[in-house]
Amino acid sequence: MPKRRSRVFSRAFKLAAVRRMMAGEDVSALSRELKVLRKDLYYWRARFRAGGPEALRGKGRPRKAEAMVARPKEPASEVAAARERIAELERKIGQQQVDLDFFRQALRRVGEARRPSDGPGGRRSTRSSRR
Repeated sequence: MPKRRSRVFSRAFKLAAVRRMMAGEDVSALSRELKVLRKDLYYWRARFRAGGPEALRGKGRPRKAEAMVARPKEPASEVAAARERIAELERKIGQQQVDLDFFRQALRRVGEARRPSDGPGGRRSTRSSRR
């Protein structure tokens, strides 16, 4: 059975198709005209909306010129990463508060257990280590 080869589309072709879709052309008619599956058109549009024209690169390894250009992060992923970082820091603050409460209580108990001295020359609350 012969193997079917899928067509490879250039970024310019994909960008033109997406712009026509976003201008309001009928997707089914556009799909027939360009001989492209409708699902591919919708996929390209979603990629375009998420990352702009840079997200519509072709299959395979990017060319050297494309690889050298630093790609900015998607705003949605930056927001998600920031929210995740905030949640992590809030968890750390909560843990530190628990630790502080524990040590305050321990310090208070140690202070209560000590016998106060009766002024200068009075007995200490603990014995001297000297014999």
